Amino acid sequence: MKTERRDLLIELGTEELPPKSLRALEAAFAAGVRGGLEAAGLAFSDVQSFATPRRLALIVKKLASRQPDQDIKRRGPPVTAAFDAAGQPTRAALAFAQSCGTAVEALQKLEEAKGTFLYFIGSKPGAAVDELIPSIVQSSLDALPIARRMHWGSSTAEFVRPVHWLILLYGQEVIPATLLDTQSGNLTRGHRFHAPKPLRVTSPGTYEKTLQMRGYVVANFETRRALIKERVTATAAELGHAGHGGQALITPALLDEVTALVEWPIPIAGRFEERFLTLPREVLISTLQDHQRYFPVEDAEGRLIPHFITVSNIESRDPAKVREGN
Repeated sequence: MKTERRDLLIELGTEELPPKSLRALEAAFAAGVRGGLEAAGLAFSDVQSFATPRRLALIVKKLASRQPDQDIKRRGPPVTAAFDAAGQPTRAALAFAQSCGTAVEALQKLEEAKGTFLYFIGSKPGAAVDELIPSIVQSSLDALPIARRMHWGSSTAEFVRPVHWLILLYGQEVIPATLLDTQSGNLTRGHRFHAPKPLRVTSPGTYEKTLQMRGYVVANFETRRALIKERVTATAAELGHAGHGGQALITPALLDEVTALVEWPIPIAGRFEERFLTLPREVLISTLQDHQRYFPVEDAEGRLIPHFITVSNIESRDPAKVREGN
C-alpha cells in the first residue's frame, strides 16, 4: 500500500490553563507525541508546538500515512511435538499456524542445536495513521506533568482544565476519535471576546494564520513572547521622564507568565502617585511584578519612575478605561 506524507494538526482546546505550567505542558505534550510516533515507527520530519491560555497544539510535519510493513519471524513448537506418529499435525502445530495466520503446510522448519522447530517467516502490513494517532495523543496527554486533574460537568474524563474542543487533522481529513470525552473535528476557537465563534481550519498549514488573522490569537508561545517584549520595550521608551525615554524591567519569569496569560497582547502604560517612590525599590518592584504582573519602568540612570506597563488580553476601544482599572 502506498505511503503518503502530510502534515498533522493536533489541537486541544481548554479553559484557561495554569500560566506558570504552560511552557512545561507544551514541551511535555510535544515530547510525548514525538516519542509515540517514533515508537510506532511513523516517519515524520519535525514537530512544531503551540501554546496559549486556551490551547495546546502541535503540527507534525510530513507525517507518513502508515507504518512500514513489519517482517515477522517466529519460532514455534519442536517438530517432535508438532506431529504425531502418523505425521499428522498436533494441536500445538495447529495453534501456532493459526496464530501466524497461515496453514501448517506453509510453515518452515528451523534446525538448532536443541532440535528442529517449526518456523514462520512473513510480513505484517503497517497500521494506518488514523488507527495509531488517537492512542498516541491520549498516552501523551495522560503523561503530562499535572499535579491535580479535575472532572467537569457529568464527564468522567480528567484533565488540568475542562476540555471544549479537539482537532485531529491529517492534511484536509479529520481523524475520527473521542479523547477526554471530546469528539475530534476541524473547528478551533479564537479569542474569547474578539472572535468567539468557531473557526474552520482547512489544513494544518493554515492553522497559525487562521488564528492570527481571524481569531485574534498569536498561537506560537515564542512569537507571542517576543512580541510582548518588543511592545513593552517600545511603550516604555515613550514614557519619557525629564526628557529621557523609559526602560522596562523585563525579567524572563515575568515575561513567561504574562505570555501564558494572554492570546492577543496589548501593552498599556499606567502610572502611580510619585510619593510611592519613597518606598524601597525592592518593595515597589515586588508589588508591581509579583502581585500585579506589571513591568516596572526606570529612567536612563536606573531610577524607578512612577509608571508601569500592563499587558491586556483585549484590544479595547477605550484603553483609558483599562488603564484606569489597572
